[in-house]
Amino acid sequence: MRSENKPSGQKARSFIEEARRDQIVRAAVEVIAEVGFARASLARIAQHAGISKGVISYHFAGKEELMEQVVDRVYSQIGEFVLARMESAGSAAELLRTHVTSVAEHMRGNRVQLTALGEIFNNLRTADGEPRYGVHTSEGLYQALESIYRRGQEAGEFRAFDVRVMAVTHQAAIDAMFAYWQAHPDHDLEAHAGQLADLLERACT
Repeated sequence: MRSENKPSGQKARSFIEEARRDQIVRAAVEVIAEVGFARASLARIAQHAGISKGVISYHFAGKEELMEQVVDRVYSQIGEFVLARMESAGSAAELLRTHVTSVAEHMRGNRVQLTALGEIFNNLRTADGEPRYGVHTSEGLYQALESIYRRGQEAGEFRAFDVRVMAVTHQAAIDAMFAYWQAHPDHDLEAHAGQLADLLERACT
C-alpha cells in the first residue's frame, strides 16, 4: 500500500484539499464500479464529481496515483471498521471470528467499494506490466492475521501450527467469499462468514 506520509519539507494538505481529494476518490469508486476500470477515465470521474479534469490533475499525478489512493482509502475504512469491532473481543478465537464477520458486515454495506477494488486489482499494472496488487502487496494483512493466531497459541487456545500458513489461508478464504458473493448477489454473505469463522476456529484447536 502507498504511504500517506508527506516527504520531508513538503507542506501538509489543508482541510479543503483533503476534502477535495476525498470527493475525487469517492467519485472514482462509483465510476469504476459502474463502468469498469478501462472506461473510468479522469474526464469521466471529473464529470461524475461535478468538477473539471484539471482539478483531478492538480491533486493526483495521474490515473495510477488516483487508483492507488482508492485502494489505500478503502482499506483504511475497512480497517477502522474492523478494528472498532475487534476492540471488545477478548480471546484469540473471538478476534478471529470478529475479523471474518466484521469484514463481511462492512462490505455488505459497501458493495460498490468491493466492485471497484476488484476492477483495480484485476487491471492496474506497474510500468513493466506486472499486477500492481496481489499476494506480493499483502504482507501487512498477513502479519496482522499472524498476530491473532500467534496470540491464540501463546495463550494455549490454539494448537501448534505455522501461523503464516493460517494467515494466508484465512485471507484467501475471505477473498474467495467476496468473489463468490460478487458472482452470486443473492448469496447469504453473513451466513458464509459465520461458517468460515467456524472452519478457521476448528482448524486451530
